[in-house]
Amino acid sequence: MVLEKELLPYLTWLLTGSGSQLGALPRFLITALVLSFLALLGGFLVALVRYGPLKAGDITYRVAVNGLSELTRISPRRIWALARLAIKESMRRQVIVALVVFFLILLFAGWFIKTDYQDPAKLLFRFVLTATTYLVLLIALLVSAFSLPNDFKDKTIYTVVTKPVRAGDIVLGRILGFTIVGTLLLIIMAVCGYVFVDRSLDHTHEVEMDRLENVVDAGGKVIGKKGRTTLDAYHRHDVELDAEGNGKALSSFGHWHEIHREGDKYVVSGPIDFMRARVPYYGRLRFLDRKGIDVPRGISVGNEWTYRSFIEGGSSAAAVWTLSGINESVLSTDSEGKQVLPLELIVRVFRTYKGDIEKGIQGSIQLRNPETGLKSDVDPFTASDASIANFDIPTKLYAGGKPVDLLTDMVSKEGRLEVIVQCLNSAQYFGFAQPDCYVRLPDASPLLNYVKAQVGIWVQMVLVIAIGVASSTCVNGPVAMLFTVSFITLGFFREFFVNVALGKQVGGGPVESLVRLVTQRNLVTGIEDSFGTRLMHAVDSVLQAVMLSMAQVLPDFRAFSTVDYVAYGFNIPANQLAQDLTVTAAYIVGLFVIGYFFLRTREVAK
Repeated sequence: MVLEKELLPYLTWLLTGSGSQLGALPRFLITALVLSFLALLGGFLVALVRYGPLKAGDITYRVAVNGLSELTRISPRRIWALARLAIKESMRRQVIVALVVFFLILLFAGWFIKTDYQDPAKLLFRFVLTATTYLVLLIALLVSAFSLPNDFKDKTIYTVVTKPVRAGDIVLGRILGFTIVGTLLLIIMAVCGYVFVDRSLDHTHEVEMDRLENVVDAGGKVIGKKGRTTLDAYHRHDVELDAEGNGKALSSFGHWHEIHREGDKYVVSGPIDFMRARVPYYGRLRFLDRKGIDVPRGISVGNEWTYRSFIEGGSSAAAVWTLSGINESVLSTDSEGKQVLPLELIVRVFRTYKGDIEKGIQGSIQLRNPETGLKSDVDPFTASDASIANFDIPTKLYAGGKPVDLLTDMVSKEGRLEVIVQCLNSAQYFGFAQPDCYVRLPDASPLLNYVKAQVGIWVQMVLVIAIGVASSTCVNGPVAMLFTVSFITLGFFREFFVNVALGKQVGGGPVESLVRLVTQRNLVTGIEDSFGTRLMHAVDSVLQAVMLSMAQVLPDFRAFSTVDYVAYGFNIPANQLAQDLTVTAAYIVGLFVIGYFFLRTREVAK
């Protein structure tokens, strides 16, 4: 799973920020003050042209003072009444059709989605959560963008404004009503989606009796059996049984099964561990080159996506993670009741030659004390591309053939431990990023994790509703919808937008990129110095400043999505949900104020 940015603790993120980045609260206050000043200045300039300086100042002052006064006198009872009106309006517009479309998608999805994929849970969860996201956001967009414009068009707004309601009550009532409708739709879709995934993954196997072989100890005593299961759901499992006939079908396709004996038969349970919520404890990554020298990154293998870098096989190149805070609290107990350090390693394999594609690439893992330099004996493993290798590191290890203790000898006094991973096959490569190696803490609840993912979708839905309602207060329905779609689209590509504004994007600013496109120049070739080039760069500087200002108010929709967490089986941090909910609340406040003042400009709302 890709984690581009490390999550800050909530209070650090909210108040102080990190490095040169201000905390979320100071940035919100600064942005609000700047936008308020620009709004007042713009209103004053319009009034100045129409009425002259004295009356313009008076109008601007009265709008600001009266507006702030009215915003403090909103009524929860009036807001709830208008919210119920918005709910009834949504039902009349048959938003229930979204559920019918969702049911049809799930009904026919089984025709096209097969569980022969190596990790079918990942595919199914991604499909269900993505379909839910798009449908919910589409309904939120349609009901919020067209509601008020249709009321103005049909004159039904007059039945509302003749009552003792304020513009702020109307805006908040619409946002609340549409949010309730969207929440109900989301809950139904979430339940149906979970049932669909659970039923699609549910299966069992039978033990192939004729392939069972006895397992004997050194004295010739039968201590168990081994074999395999039948081929079901496009896969089979290796089987390990004890002397009583109980055991398990080993992990395959991202799950395993329990087996117990009933008379002459072996009963295989349903799948276990399809739905996971790993809680990772990450370390810091650095690389060693083929000579064993520290380097900031590994080798580039020509992949355009540079998230992971690679280490060369058959050399001294290595990926080294430094784990901190290693003590008894992060240890777990294995199936035999022994204490182990549970490590997991996500491996990406790049092959310079295919060979036997079914055969994995050999690698090794080794522990080192960063203070004393003591290294444990090498532990070899076999890796396939995009696989997760599990290592239960025992507390009793060997270093140079001598027994050592994990916590006493391998972990430094500060609680640090280094994990060294190498690729053993020459001309083959392992690719890693910082989150690819971690200590696996006790898993969280998969069902609760699925609920958290729905909260991430809910956050996006509320933002779309707030943007749609705010924009619909001053323009007609189609324009409000286009504005909201543009806002969402820029939000999904906010990082690219910011990189262009900061000049980090290859190819220059907007005008320079257009020139390169028209003249068919590549992105890195310099453009000869001339008056036209200097003018182009000057215009780009202005446009980039405007873009950077716009980026400060764009919601990062991509950051709100938690689909990958559930699809890859990782727990969604509560810290991320807290940050997302805080950002959503800030946008609602800002969009509510904007919507209020826009609605006040309409004659019917005065």
